[in-house]
Amino acid sequence: MYNQLTVDFKEATNIVTGKLEGWLKGAIEILPNFAVAIVVVIAFIGLARLIQWGIKKIFFKANTNQAVLNLVASIFYVITLLIGLFIALGLLNLDKTVTSLLAGAGIIGLALGFAFQDIAANFLSGIMMAFRKPLQVGDHVETNDYTGTVLRINMRTTSLRTFQGQEVMIPNKDVFNSPIKNYTKRGERRVDLEVGVSYGDDLEQVEQLVLETINNLKGVDKNQDIRLEYTEFGDSSINFRLSFWLEDIKQKSYMQTRSGAIKAIKVAFDNNNVTIPFPIRTLDFGIKGGETYTEAYTNAYVKAHANGGGKGGKSATKSGGADGA
Repeated sequence: MYNQLTVDFKEATNIVTGKLEGWLKGAIEILPNFAVAIVVVIAFIGLARLIQWGIKKIFFKANTNQAVLNLVASIFYVITLLIGLFIALGLLNLDKTVTSLLAGAGIIGLALGFAFQDIAANFLSGIMMAFRKPLQVGDHVETNDYTGTVLRINMRTTSLRTFQGQEVMIPNKDVFNSPIKNYTKRGERRVDLEVGVSYGDDLEQVEQLVLETINNLKGVDKNQDIRLEYTEFGDSSINFRLSFWLEDIKQKSYMQTRSGAIKAIKVAFDNNNVTIPFPIRTLDFGIKGGETYTEAYTNAYVKAHANGGGKGGKSATKSGGADGA
């Protein structure tokens, strides 16, 4: 029994010793590759920093958004480090480890993509907007049924301050995928007014009167054309569209100048007997058409008296006279 235990112990010791010797031998053999792998990692760290610095220098001329520059530079930095790490693992004959890491990263990336697809979409849209610059901080824009001034453009949302004083945060993907009306981009803004005058007014006189009024209005850009175009025969009026450009494109100036134009046109029309008509309706009581209310009332009155209503009318007259007396 004692001899059996001694043999088993010796065999176990030999196995452990053999394993340790094998590991030691393998470690000694891999030392050169390990040293090379460390050098590769250090070299790629330096290369990643160099690439990060170069990207900031190159793209700074194309885009001054510091957040975007830092983001892009960090992405290239991490990619460069990962390439160096995979090369180092390959030098250490850890190809299976590299494969496992890649497979795991792919699965994790797929899961995260489904879980955070909206965040990723907003994030990428923010990057695209930073490079394409459809709007900038301080611009007056209209998008996604909101109108206001751009306060901030983050990686996830775009913040607007509406003219009612509220702050609205719109996801970047909605801004990027929707039409954007930028009133600041070109530095020009136009006022369009729809006005109607009566059918009895002289249209040439109306046109001359309106153009003179707008030419004398403060805030109107006199270097650009003022257009007046008659557009339609309305139900109660002949309608025209008045268009003129502003000297100041800000919303406050836009509202003030448009309001001033409306008041000035109203005063000019009143002083020159030009009518802005109310809606007019003509009531036709004829079966075949063409019979006015007055005609219909007169005919009905005559028929009523012709059918014996005259006596009743006289009685009513007498009764009314007696009451009056």
